[in-house]
Amino acid sequence: MDKKMKYEDAVRELELIVRRMENDELDIDSLGEQLKRAQELIAHCKSKLSNTDSEIKKILGK
Repeated sequence: MDKKMKYEDAVRELELIVRRMENDELDIDSLGEQLKRAQELIAHCKSKLSNTDSEIKKILGK
């Protein structure tokens, strides 16, 4: 996972994966791969949100 990936880009990619799953566009061979990628994207987004929350708390705490 590219740590420099923007949050918005990760969410967009995650939405695309979900949409493809909902529309049965993924074959069985790529489903597991896409699920793994979705997990990576979710972890990346959670990390970005957590870091941003910490930064905001530091700024407001000063």
